[in-house]
Amino acid sequence: MKEGNNDCKGLSRRKMLIGTGALAAGAALTQFGGFIKPAMATGGKTEKWPWPYEKLDPAKTAEICYNEWYRVFCGAAVINSVVSQLREKVGEPYTSFPADAFVFLEGGQLGWGTICGSPAGANIVANLIIGPRISGAHEGHLIAADIMQWYSETALPTFTPKHPKISATLPTTTSQSPLCHISVGKWMKEANKALKSPERKDRCARVAASTAYRLVELLNDWKDGKYESTSDFSCAKENGITGQFNCMECHGNDVPEAPSPTKS
Repeated sequence: MKEGNNDCKGLSRRKMLIGTGALAAGAALTQFGGFIKPAMATGGKTEKWPWPYEKLDPAKTAEICYNEWYRVFCGAAVINSVVSQLREKVGEPYTSFPADAFVFLEGGQLGWGTICGSPAGANIVANLIIGPRISGAHEGHLIAADIMQWYSETALPTFTPKHPKISATLPTTTSQSPLCHISVGKWMKEANKALKSPERKDRCARVAASTAYRLVELLNDWKDGKYESTSDFSCAKENGITGQFNCMECHGNDVPEAPSPTKS
């Protein structure tokens, strides 16, 4: 690279991250390519979605997820913990599903610290199995919302693996947010452990496992016909903007102010 080449020199971290995101998205689409086309019907609707579900053992799922975290991190670990079992119980379309493509969910989406990969992965699974509102299956949307609220309000991790990678006792913290940097940051402060410490890594593996456990509990209830949503959407209804009641913690006086909910 020449010293005076302005096209290459001083490439910003932001541009590099954007490029990384584009590559990750492209890789995911490439892996999906051969799978999506046969499932497409006229009008852009899919023939094989939602997908069949057989009840799973939450504890077994959590153990799989914990170990998978050390291979593909939070989001893909949650997805794989369910999909890998349904490949054996159901077969297709799970057999062809490229769950590892969702490794980009790690670190709050490629290390950006946004939504934690654990609830994001759980939401993908819930909508694959039940479908979102556009398919007429509102429960998929609600289970995903329940996971977000449960993640935010629960002292995590709740799950302890049978054979943990580390023997130390890990503290639990309540994030009051589904965001990775809030959840991880609060725990790091409480535990006095750095981001790259073995304890922080194992904590996140256990959080992913805890989320997979809760996801399967909800899916099993849905399969049995006894699922009831616990989600609270009152913030959006009262304030006329998507959000949650804890936004002041981060935004202070900079919370976006929406027009009155009564206005069109």
